[in-house]
Amino acid sequence: MTFTIQRKTGPWTALMLASAMIVPGVLRADSLGALGNLDQAQFEELAENLGAATHYKGVTPAEGLGIIGFDVGLVFSSTDIDSQLFDDASEGSFDGSDFNLARVQVHKGLPFGLDIGASIARGIDNDATVLGAEVRYSLLDGGVVSPAIGIRASYSQMEGIDDLDVNNAALELSISKGFLMLTPYAGIGIVRTTADPAAETGLAEETVDLEKMYVGLTINLGIAVTLEADQTGDINTYTAKAGIRF
Repeated sequence: MTFTIQRKTGPWTALMLASAMIVPGVLRADSLGALGNLDQAQFEELAENLGAATHYKGVTPAEGLGIIGFDVGLVFSSTDIDSQLFDDASEGSFDGSDFNLARVQVHKGLPFGLDIGASIARGIDNDATVLGAEVRYSLLDGGVVSPAIGIRASYSQMEGIDDLDVNNAALELSISKGFLMLTPYAGIGIVRTTADPAAETGLAEETVDLEKMYVGLTINLGIAVTLEADQTGDINTYTAKAGIRF
C-alpha cells in the first residue's frame, strides 16, 4: 500500500482530508442480518472470525511515547474471513473474503511509563462500527542496545449489527528496537471475544479465547507509516497505518 501526500497540504491537512475513509458512502443494511441460518457450531466459528477482525490493534512499537509524546493516524485493516460463513449469515449478500475496517487511532504518552490509546472504526464492506481503547505500560524503555518491552490491555466493542453484540478484551506483550527511522516490533497475546446474538436467532452466546501473534514495522520520515501482520487463532489480518508520531 502506498501513501502519497502532497507537500503543500501539510501533514495535519492531509490527515483531515483522508479521514473521509472512515465514513463510507454506501453500506449494506443486511450485513450479518440472517444469523438464524447458522447452527451453534457455525456461530462459534463466526465469533472467532469477528474476534480476529474487531479486537483492538495497537499498530505501534513497544516503546513508550513519553510525557509529551503523541501518535495519531489513519488505519486500514483487512482480515481473511470464512466468506461462506459470512455469506450464509447475510442471506447471500456478503461479497468477498475479507472483513475490512478503516479507523482513526490516537495514542498519548503519560507519566510513569504509561500510554493510553483509543480508536473508532467503520466497516468498508459491512455495517460494523468498532470502538476501542487501550492502556499500555513500558516494562523496559529501551536504549542504544537494549530493546523496549511493553504490556498492553485493551477492550473493543462492535456495534451496528442489529442482532449481534460483540466485545473483545485482550492482553499483549510486545518488544521493539529502533534503528534510525526504522522500528521493527513483534508481540504475543490472548484475545477473549464474547458474541451475544439476539434471542430471536435461536443461538446462544459464545465466548472464545484466541492466541495472537504479530509483527510490524514503523518507518518514520515525518509521516510515520506502519505495516503490521497478525494471526489471531488461525485467522490473518493485515494492517497499514499512516500518521504522525513524536
